[in-house]
Amino acid sequence: MAGLSADNMKMRAQLKGDVVEVKVLMSHPMETGRRKNDFDQLIPAHFVQLLTATLNGKTVLEAQWGTGISKNPYLTFRLKGAKVGDVVEVTWHDNLGESAAQSIVVTQA
Repeated sequence: MAGLSADNMKMRAQLKGDVVEVKVLMSHPMETGRRKNDFDQLIPAHFVQLLTATLNGKTVLEAQWGTGISKNPYLTFRLKGAKVGDVVEVTWHDNLGESAAQSIVVTQA
């Protein structure tokens, strides 16, 4: 992983009935490349392009993002077939070659 550490993500994965609800809060500037700074200069684009989630190593979600996603993105998704003790991992890659990954163990709600 280049540049950013896993503490740039906060995650929770809780089993509620037969569905695991995963919540992810990512720290990322998500700059569009169209905003200007105080000196009227364009701020370079810097945004997450690819986000992947796995359950016990198997891909369960893949999203291609662009400049339409807000700063510090928040993502919630639900999984069927997961159980307490399973591992959910979320990884993102941005347009500047930076990436971050974090995993969490599923808990009972």
